[in-house]
Amino acid sequence: METVTQSPVMIYTEQTPNPESLKFVTNKMLHQGTADFRDAELANEWSPLAKTLFEFPYVKGIYVCNNFVTVTKEFNYSWDDIMLKLKSFIKEYVSEGKAIITEGFVEAMAKREAETDVGYEYTGDEAELVKKIKDLIDTYVKPAVEMDGGNIEFKSFKEGIVTVVLQGSCSGCPSSTVTLKSGIESMLQRMVPEVKEVVSEMG
Repeated sequence: METVTQSPVMIYTEQTPNPESLKFVTNKMLHQGTADFRDAELANEWSPLAKTLFEFPYVKGIYVCNNFVTVTKEFNYSWDDIMLKLKSFIKEYVSEGKAIITEGFVEAMAKREAETDVGYEYTGDEAELVKKIKDLIDTYVKPAVEMDGGNIEFKSFKEGIVTVVLQGSCSGCPSSTVTLKSGIESMLQRMVPEVKEVVSEMG
């Protein structure tokens, strides 16, 4: 039987704008798309990796996207004490080829999203505006937010107010509110004059 030589798993950390979140970047694709776990309950159901990470007393949230895992810690722990433990744990976990996200997760989340989005039917001019707002967020905002270990999703547009959902390191990050107001809000207002305000919800 042929043995396939796998390239060793490399892992490094990157700071995020949120002092409580750290990005663990690997050279492997972990999950195409985004998976945000705020609590152990969702992790137990859909992510063997997140489930195991939640067993550490200092882990508060897990966000998996493409080739990185953003870990949000409990504020009373210091990264100096826990970073190396998490780094070696994630490296070993990925090296062993264990499951990161269970199959069916994307469909289940899409279904859940569809259920919570009921009632937002856009027609005519409003549908055009929503498409434009979504495109602007996907093109200009998402890539920058992903580099910081987080994610942003359009949720709704009603009476001039755009609601977005923040995930990963952006959730609960002190600087995300500033980014939201100074960056995203001013850009959308410039490009889509109908936008009066941008507000965020935690994903």
